[in-house]
Amino acid sequence: MEEILKVESIAQYNALKEIKTRHPLITSFDSGTAKPLSSGKFSFEFYAIFLKGVNCGELKYGRNTYDYEEGTMVFMGPGQVVGIKSAKDYNPKGFALLFHPDFIKGTPLASKIHTYSFFSYDLNEALHLSEKERQIITELFLKIDYELDQNIDKHSKTIITSNIELLLNYCERFYDRQFITRENLNQGIVSKFEGLLNDYFQSENPQKYGLPSVGYFADHLKLSANYFGDLVKKETGKSAIDHIHLKLIDVAKDRIFDTDSSISQIAYELGFKYPQHFNRMFKKNTGYTPNEYRNLN
Repeated sequence: MEEILKVESIAQYNALKEIKTRHPLITSFDSGTAKPLSSGKFSFEFYAIFLKGVNCGELKYGRNTYDYEEGTMVFMGPGQVVGIKSAKDYNPKGFALLFHPDFIKGTPLASKIHTYSFFSYDLNEALHLSEKERQIITELFLKIDYELDQNIDKHSKTIITSNIELLLNYCERFYDRQFITRENLNQGIVSKFEGLLNDYFQSENPQKYGLPSVGYFADHLKLSANYFGDLVKKETGKSAIDHIHLKLIDVAKDRIFDTDSSISQIAYELGFKYPQHFNRMFKKNTGYTPNEYRNLN
């Protein structure tokens, strides 16, 4: 098994890239001026944002190899593993911003960083920018880089974290635009999701494996769980887990009509370990307990 190099500090990363450490918890640089990372697997203990200005070779991330192109943004969260396959002496231009979770502690960004789900997307779910969008992002990279060149004062952290938050908010907007422009593709994914839901509950899988997770369907559709969840929410207005629960209740209603099966038996067949959990979910969604619903109909 290939060894994973754990990069725990910004200074350690900067040493690998042969760039100056201007701040112990954050770094920003133009990839064209830094040493390429050698091929291998890395685990970074910080947030990383990359904006690529030209085609720059292959990265392997999760299940996929991704050859990302000009105007592409890639995001990685702490602890994620990335495999790099780079050509020697090939230094593509582009911007990089990496910051340790400790850098944003005590700031408004710290309380909402978890809401930017694209930090957990796969590389093949990268953000592709238009020329105007790329200009906006580039300006924010340059502002952050400018601040890192100044003497640190009481305003530095606030200004830098505010610009990081603004950058992430723009990326959230641009991802929304990307979901819309890929509407036809997204509708196909939602249709496949609905088909997988039907297949799951028509099989013996619920009894064998229990209730399905969002990750189960994302994996079958070759998407990361976060990207899949965001796509379904933006396309349908309901979360992926809501769709799972709605299908579950729909199937449960049909089976409750079968008076030869007890409510407990139906609960087990649907994947619940405990019938009371099924009773609670059914009442929450319908306003009736399974027995009350059976008597009504």
